[in-house]
Amino acid sequence: MKSRRKFLQQAGLLAGAFSANSLFNELHAASLENATRKLAGLTPEAIAADEDYWSVIQSAYTVNSNLIILNNGGVSPAPKVVQEALQRYNDLSNQGPSYYMWRILDQGREPLRYKLSVLAGCSPEEIAVNRNATEALNTVIFGLDLKAGDEVIGTKQDYPNMINAWRQRQERESIVYTQLNFKFPIENDEEIVSAYEKAITPKTKLLHVTHIINWIGQIMPVRKICDMAKKHGLEVIVDGAHSFGLLDFKIPELGCDYFGTSLHKFLSAPVGSGMLWIKKEKIGKIWPLVCNDKPRGEDIRKFETLGTRSFPIEQAIGEAVNFQNGIGSKRKEDRVRYLKNYWASKAKEIPKVKIHTSFKPEYACGICGVSVDGMTPGELDSALLNTYKIHTVGIVWENISCVRVTPHVYTRLQDLDKLVFALEEIAGRKK
Repeated sequence: MKSRRKFLQQAGLLAGAFSANSLFNELHAASLENATRKLAGLTPEAIAADEDYWSVIQSAYTVNSNLIILNNGGVSPAPKVVQEALQRYNDLSNQGPSYYMWRILDQGREPLRYKLSVLAGCSPEEIAVNRNATEALNTVIFGLDLKAGDEVIGTKQDYPNMINAWRQRQERESIVYTQLNFKFPIENDEEIVSAYEKAITPKTKLLHVTHIINWIGQIMPVRKICDMAKKHGLEVIVDGAHSFGLLDFKIPELGCDYFGTSLHKFLSAPVGSGMLWIKKEKIGKIWPLVCNDKPRGEDIRKFETLGTRSFPIEQAIGEAVNFQNGIGSKRKEDRVRYLKNYWASKAKEIPKVKIHTSFKPEYACGICGVSVDGMTPGELDSALLNTYKIHTVGIVWENISCVRVTPHVYTRLQDLDKLVFALEEIAGRKK
């Protein structure tokens, strides 16, 4: 009974990851606090380059040392504390799922909602917990009341699942879906904002904006686009799949109406976790993607009637939030940008190698595109993986042709040095 009581306490039945007995406090709080004290007096730039500090963060992950993972823009590994939380909640659930999931773990969603809202800088009553950005954004895309002829403006560089959702509404309901076509990188906010504004017609109802273009890492001037949209009486939905947990911002600061993200990317939460934010006064007008007994209600929880899903995954998100807070959002953004610039600034000096992403901090952070003259993205991706054990992803999509490289806080400089070495060797073999 004593060991069982201890297990239940460690699982954090009601307070979950937000109790004094959280796994983060147990495993990482002391070492991170000690490492952080040593940063006193350092500039943000010096902190981003302090390898002693970041080695503490790196040690919290369990990535395979035989494979260099540089596709964190797809999905990121979770630190050990998140993995252990997931395992403990899963073990608890399997002692009696209908009791421990529905009567115990389900009570942890409200503390989780609160902590996510603090990180997002909004009211808990504006946050719904779901499974990924696709689910969050599709909830809004299909939940808006639009009629035949109403127009939505997005871009050809948006994420395919969102593009296809709008196309489905166009095919089924005859809305008008207009796509802008950008050639990135662009280092001029006005060029982007004016492209949206020039496309607006009397039929336009909403703008769809991707915060960070997943293919190539371009940061879009979301606030300026939203300010412009409001002058025209338009709503804005923001795809924040690659920005939340990476960039240091609060969602209301963007000025948008709807925001969806995946938490298993830069936040390093368990795979299959996401979040939907809807401005409080807009909740009632959005139909749930999955049925609810009050579909026009103003309670954000109507978007969580998903049926049986993984309660352990939901609760383990809490430890990812703890880990994020332990580092600090600004410090994390600075480090990941530093890592991108570290390898990309060296790679751009290699003959036949081209960088496809801006070096200016307002236009890019961690995601960066690279290519080698005479090679397709697929060929370069294969060469990096097969010869150097470096995992990236080849991108060929609407004016974009490159290999996407995305480091994370656990990425070591020696791994990025190997990437640069690999690019130099590969480029040197091309005539």
